[in-house]
Amino acid sequence: MTTTKTLLRRTVLGSAAALIFAGTMQAQAPSYPEPTPAMQAGIDKDAKRHFGDAPLDGGPLATDLSAKIEPAAIDAAVRKVADWELKTWQPYFEGERVWTWSVLYSGFIAVADSTGDAKYRDAMTKMSKHFNYEIKDQYPNADAQSIGQTYVELYLKSGKKDKSMIEPTKASLEQVIGLDTLKPGDPRIPWWWCDALFMAPPLWARMTAATGDPKYLNYLDKQWHVTYDRLWDKEEHLYARDESYIPKRGPSGKKIFWSRGEGWVMGGLARTLEYMPKDDPRRAFYVKQLQEMAARVAELQGADGQWHADLLDPKDYPLAEVSGASLMVFGLAYGVNEGILDAKVYKPVIERGWAGILTHVYADGRLGCIQQTGAEPAFYRPTASYDYGVGGYLLAGAELKRMASMPSNGKPSKR
Repeated sequence: MTTTKTLLRRTVLGSAAALIFAGTMQAQAPSYPEPTPAMQAGIDKDAKRHFGDAPLDGGPLATDLSAKIEPAAIDAAVRKVADWELKTWQPYFEGERVWTWSVLYSGFIAVADSTGDAKYRDAMTKMSKHFNYEIKDQYPNADAQSIGQTYVELYLKSGKKDKSMIEPTKASLEQVIGLDTLKPGDPRIPWWWCDALFMAPPLWARMTAATGDPKYLNYLDKQWHVTYDRLWDKEEHLYARDESYIPKRGPSGKKIFWSRGEGWVMGGLARTLEYMPKDDPRRAFYVKQLQEMAARVAELQGADGQWHADLLDPKDYPLAEVSGASLMVFGLAYGVNEGILDAKVYKPVIERGWAGILTHVYADGRLGCIQQTGAEPAFYRPTASYDYGVGGYLLAGAELKRMASMPSNGKPSKR
């Protein structure tokens, strides 16, 4: 265990409507576990692929943000991070078509809608044109499919004017829609890991919206249930990362439920429900899933509003984990906005969660405390910032802006 001088702080949150960065922060020097050599190798690999980085010193933390659930405050917090991410990492957008970037792209689309600032959508259009709106691989898995969410959203938001924006994605989905396994010669189910429930289902739901063809929703529903039957823990109301984790136990002897993994599922539920018709009888299953997961993650939220990499074992993973927290706040906010979750119960959870997340924004806009890529809880530096975590943050901010802009009658506002 080593210490850091000012990279972590503790906040007196009070109500989420309070200004949390106006002198209430006390700089401290808590300790946190350093990454093991194997973990550091993963961090180094992520840096080489330009997903983000984890410097020893991220500079001062932001002092100009407010945790108020008000449009102006949310816009300020969202733009600060979005603009830093765009300025710092846009030169690498046209490198790999990989899931880490895809999550960020989904966040930029959401923020373009939320703020009305065209520069975020323009960046996504430029990236999409560079790749000719294509998905990589002959038999794309969920990770490879994820970039299609941005392609199809651009098509839908442009008024369905140019079908060439979705034809390559349609062709890729046709390669796998008839398969009951991941690909020929690979016996694994298509969505064998819980992360896949964020990466793929929202695309399939959007494709039905784009084409009017129900076969994409039919495939989505079939495959989600296959994954649910394998990975859903009926006692904990959480998903195992994959089947190999079902028998595993963490340092405390408890089951392992990875913060970001649960965030992936909650975010995937929200983004799937967004494009699933309200009168579809299958919708009830996904609503119930979101309700059950929401109740469990609310129970596991710390008094400081934060969640840790291992949800059941915060003692051994003491740093907050922002990518999982952001996706969970996004899913919770969507549920409240749509009347799926009780606002009286969950708004305080959301407010505490957002306030906790904002304590990890640096003065220049870096969003820290994001675990590197992986499949399970790990150690990282407080400065660690990666594209997918920022994507989750942007999705959360956009959904909170919708909450803050909700009409007084409480009915969901249009996107």
